[in-house]
Amino acid sequence: MRSQPVNSLLLTHTSVVEYFLFGVRLVHGVTCILPGLLILAFWQDDSGALKDYLAVLMFFGFIGILIFQAMGVYSEAIFTNLLRFRLMLFAWTSAFCLLLFMHQTLLLFNYISGIQLLLWYATSFVLFGVERLILLMVFQRLMQKGFFLQNAIILGATENGQRLAEYLEQNQDIRSGVSGFIDDRIGRMPMTVAKLPLLGNSGDLERLIREEKVTQVLVALPWSAENRMDDIIRELRRLPVNVLLVPDMVAFHHARNRITEVANLPMFNASDMPLSGWSPFYKRLEDMLLASIALMVLAPVMLLVAITIKLDSPGPVLFRQKRYGYNNRLIEVCKFRSMHQHQADANAEQQTTRGDSRITRVGRFIRKTSLDELPQLFNVLGGSMSMVGPRPHATATKAAGILFEEAVEEYMSRHRVKPGITGLAQINGYRGETDTLEKIEKRVELDLEYIENWSVWFDLYILFRTVPAVLFTREAF
Repeated sequence: MRSQPVNSLLLTHTSVVEYFLFGVRLVHGVTCILPGLLILAFWQDDSGALKDYLAVLMFFGFIGILIFQAMGVYSEAIFTNLLRFRLMLFAWTSAFCLLLFMHQTLLLFNYISGIQLLLWYATSFVLFGVERLILLMVFQRLMQKGFFLQNAIILGATENGQRLAEYLEQNQDIRSGVSGFIDDRIGRMPMTVAKLPLLGNSGDLERLIREEKVTQVLVALPWSAENRMDDIIRELRRLPVNVLLVPDMVAFHHARNRITEVANLPMFNASDMPLSGWSPFYKRLEDMLLASIALMVLAPVMLLVAITIKLDSPGPVLFRQKRYGYNNRLIEVCKFRSMHQHQADANAEQQTTRGDSRITRVGRFIRKTSLDELPQLFNVLGGSMSMVGPRPHATATKAAGILFEEAVEEYMSRHRVKPGITGLAQINGYRGETDTLEKIEKRVELDLEYIENWSVWFDLYILFRTVPAVLFTREAF
């Protein structure tokens, strides 16, 4: 039988937590209906409308709270430092759909116009956001005064325990406040470990629990000390305290705080597919739509660039180069030719430098303005590239004389998504020559940040910033 998750909130503060959650539900219920009340009270000519629909509004507020409950608004995560705006947006939208059904199908609230409904929806959502911010400020103030739902100690001033203390210092929320360490090696250790005091040994721990000064024990002993851990847990189970086993914090770091289940067995998730579910479809749809629009708008510019290239120097208008794409596959990338034909560098063994004699007069301008990249819109339509993603690099590109894949350990991780015409690194000034290892390391860091945080909105943000980044950069030549 599958075990149910145990709520780790403080047992002795159960009533406080329940009263708090009741108050939050009450505030949310009022927020659901308050704009509607104001609209009916002050924006309608029929003074009897408010009285007639007051019971219906109360019913809607109650149903809204039930929908919030079902969507996890009142889960333990309410005590974290997260803003949770997205969750509240989904929950409030779901509740408001019920109101629209009541308005359109049941013909309730027929005094309220469509514009007033939209104002109702927006006002309530803004209020929900303000309430969350106020709640986080209250949590912060309580933590500054030393109030936490759990008074915790770390059992074991081990390396793992110290890693845990450092992690909690950076990510602590009101659910748990760590007061110090307990370790049986007290005579051989400093009185302060990882900025926390050493409170005593196992005997002192039992006393602290009996005095109700400790309500949560975080066991950070080495997992290899199985017998020792069994004895301690057996003793702690006799006491009124929550006991939690701390995972290997190194593994936890690699897991990026994600845990998944395989056959009901919890496991650390060290790496996800960067785009899964409907995400590849959304990104492909975005690419097709934006690339098509860009080609229609920029066709005259591309034609003008092609003519000037042909008039400026002999050779083809387009330059084709093999570069690494998705899953490290070689793709053929199209660009407007910016070098003299007889000096073309198909593998990019020699990066361009300021004043490079291989670059034509027109080439210097189109490279500076990134107009040479426009033919890659055809790569986007063909599916080998995206509008936004890590920039594709040629096979022999180097930084400070070292191949990119040898210079940066995680370089190949960039190829988990399609390369892009622009990317997070480019809008942050990392384009052009990579003459130092620091430059390629920073590029890879920003590329991986993009992959981990991908969304359609993130892509649009990067595209919006691309034009000013190109116009004001001094890195490309």
